[in-house]
Amino acid sequence: MARPSLNDLTAFVTVATRRSFRRAADELGTAPSTLSHAMRALEERMGVRLLNRTTRSVSPTEAGFELLGRLQPALATLDEALDSVAAFRGNVVGTVRINAPRLAAAILVRDVLPALSERFPDVVVDLVVEGKLIDIVSAGFDAGVRLVGSIPKDMIAVPFAGAVSFVCVASPAYLERFGEPATPDELKRHRCIGHRVPNGKLYRWEFERAGQALTVDTAGPIILDDEELMVDAAIKGLGIAYVASPAAEAALAEGRLRRVLAAWTPASERVAVYYPGHRAVPPALRAFLDVVKASRS
Repeated sequence: MARPSLNDLTAFVTVATRRSFRRAADELGTAPSTLSHAMRALEERMGVRLLNRTTRSVSPTEAGFELLGRLQPALATLDEALDSVAAFRGNVVGTVRINAPRLAAAILVRDVLPALSERFPDVVVDLVVEGKLIDIVSAGFDAGVRLVGSIPKDMIAVPFAGAVSFVCVASPAYLERFGEPATPDELKRHRCIGHRVPNGKLYRWEFERAGQALTVDTAGPIILDDEELMVDAAIKGLGIAYVASPAAEAALAEGRLRRVLAAWTPASERVAVYYPGHRAVPPALRAFLDVVKASRS
């Protein structure tokens, strides 16, 4: 049997992990039909079917899973060997595709990207701002940015920003008119700015005090799906907002908003970059992660 080429084996791993000729072709920079023909030729050369194909999907056969399990660590080792000489080229070149919600993206732009641009000027960051939790691997991203608690367990997380807490805020004018709630239960008598999360549901506000946790269903004159807009609505006196602390810090510092129910603030969480641990880390992503880690000091 003629030995398959490295390109064919790499293409097989990409198709088998992406479970799609189209997504694999986009990543490899070729046409889906060309990739499909290459996989047929690989199967003929090896004398065994490696992929199950339907009109909607593609998945490895038992033999395909066996080959995939052996190829992935081998290709990862090869990638690491090639990456090890990157320093001798004098610079790192490449694009890092990152998915992040708006507030996390803002922290990234503020705290990480300036240093990245200074240290690695030939690394391009393609940052897609999206609130919905997605599978970054199948969507073609190198990394994502999320609160640590929402990162899938099979990912490697690199915390980089200060702890983020969720706070209740309202304008001085609102509090003067309607009073300040003393407990979370009193929110039921207040005008609250609703938060619709990416799955379409209304977020239940979470509180914690002395080990006691509770959630509250709120109601009010407006429902929004963007925390910056929630802060703006609170500043305008439309009601009490429940947002991540970075969204409100400027308005709080300027006195346009005041915190309420501060004694009931739930435990804070770190923001982290996360990426798949089963794949080799490309030089551009490695450079990005180095700057992320340095930003913590």
